[in-house]
Amino acid sequence: QVQLVESGGGLVQPGGSLRLSCATSKNIFSTYSMGWYRQGPGKQRYLVASITSRSGTTYADSVKGRFTISRDSANNRVYLQMNSLKPEDTAVYFCDARGGSLVYWGQGTQVTVSS
Repeated sequence: QVQLVESGGGLVQPGGSLRLSCATSKNIFSTYSMGWYRQGPGKQRYLVASITSRSGTTYADSVKGRFTISRDSANNRVYLQMNSLKPEDTAVYFCDARGGSLVYWGQGTQVTVSS
């Protein structure tokens, strides 16, 4: 069993930055891919960014050039650096871990971009 806990969300003005953090209960990065998803009001959850066990990264077109996913194996954390935030980035952001047939989710953290 793997526990994921997100933090770092909050209220930020358009153009601002936030860094989300996902703490994992154990070091799983060598065998799990990690991802950040978001779900806006009345919308489906979708993948924003992911990083594989081999450090390959992917991004949704809507966040390319603005968001960066990274991980810290020493501290069992995955980060999502979000810059140039827009109101449409407002959502609950979830961290997930995928390894084989196993998928784990965090509880989510709210990000609100508003003036």
